[in-house]
Amino acid sequence: MKTLKQVFGISIVLLLMGGLLNTSQAQLKKELQYYRPIDQSGTYMFMPNKQDMGASFNGIKLYAGVGLTSQWQNLNESTAGINPSSDQNYNLTPIGSGFNLPTANLYLDAQMAEGIRLHLTSYLSSRHHNETYVKGGYLRVDALKMLGSDAIDNLMQYITIKVGDMESNYGDAHFLRSDNANTIYNPLVGNYLLDSFTTMDGAELYVFNSGMIAMFGYAGGMAAERPTVEKPDKRRPIIYGKLGYDSKIGDNMRFRLTGSLLHSNRFTDLYSGDRSGSRYYNIMADGLDGYGRGGSGDAWSGRVKPGFNNGFTSFMINPYLKMGAFNLFGIIESSKEMKTDHNVQQYSIEGQYFLTKSVYIAGRYNYVKGYLAAAGLPGDVTPVNSEKVNRVQIGGGWYLTKNILAKLEYVSQNYNNFPVNSVYDDGKFHGLMVEAAIGL
Repeated sequence: MKTLKQVFGISIVLLLMGGLLNTSQAQLKKELQYYRPIDQSGTYMFMPNKQDMGASFNGIKLYAGVGLTSQWQNLNESTAGINPSSDQNYNLTPIGSGFNLPTANLYLDAQMAEGIRLHLTSYLSSRHHNETYVKGGYLRVDALKMLGSDAIDNLMQYITIKVGDMESNYGDAHFLRSDNANTIYNPLVGNYLLDSFTTMDGAELYVFNSGMIAMFGYAGGMAAERPTVEKPDKRRPIIYGKLGYDSKIGDNMRFRLTGSLLHSNRFTDLYSGDRSGSRYYNIMADGLDGYGRGGSGDAWSGRVKPGFNNGFTSFMINPYLKMGAFNLFGIIESSKEMKTDHNVQQYSIEGQYFLTKSVYIAGRYNYVKGYLAAAGLPGDVTPVNSEKVNRVQIGGGWYLTKNILAKLEYVSQNYNNFPVNSVYDDGKFHGLMVEAAIGL
């Protein structure tokens, strides 16, 4: 009864806060160009293209936005793994039902000139970094009117440039994932098993034309350790790109298909660059350590990571189809490490159906196989390069307003073919998640 009262109390506070935020937004419309709103209307927008100019330029404008999210968790777990130090089953950290850490994001956007916008995201509170932490930012350029050149103006009708220390546009999955407290784009609670997300310092060049999308990106390092002039051996140019097609078919149908490729000559944190942490708290926690090996301090519990130590090449294919009230999104992804035969593949399919304009049901099946066990084993155990993890998520949501979303999810995850000394050997967890999200 006490837990139910807590859930009800927190929900009322979130709804009141969301109502105030939504009223403020109605009074102050953001006059930003080529901007993805942090509300229901931005969910399947992906990256704004040249048709998404939005407001006209009426002088320099600065806006602040927020993301606020809280979850209630009730999960059960088990493992058959044998701890090599004791020859006994791993003693998973006891967990019960309750609230997870409330998270918060702060956004700053400045429309600096026609077609030129500056963006900055900071994590005010997150699972991995409880203190305020700058995620990154960028300058987006869609026009260069100050040059006074008709030729350049005509060229910029098709070209977009992004420069900064920013979220890399590898694949389309990162557009639908929960980004710390920005969870309003994700129809469910958890992110993907293999979370292809990181921030890097670099630049991206886009070409948009009649639904066609082409992007080339160049980055200089990874989130964990930036290369500097003091560490020339740490410099690792990373190149990536995207080709795709995105078109509306009539009033109620849309088709999008993209393919992305990323190559790094040295190890980079494409699959471990999330500094906020996963939604499934303390799952499969065995106390090994706090650095991604399943320990009680592991901020990424429930996800999987390749055990790569060298450079690698990854590609991702993402189909998206909208038919009336139904949205369908998929992932086909493969990554192969240089100098070894280690590889990982990911497959995911998810659907979302709106019963009304504000209420929906959703489901996702996610499967990963390959060289996974290295992130969950003591150092003297060799992975077998054929580990498998599958997850089923079923749930739904209710947009009380376009800025307030309440979600319910049932999740079931299974680990297969892991070595007997891995904490993930025949591991599994399942249960309920409730999440309340506000985006402005």
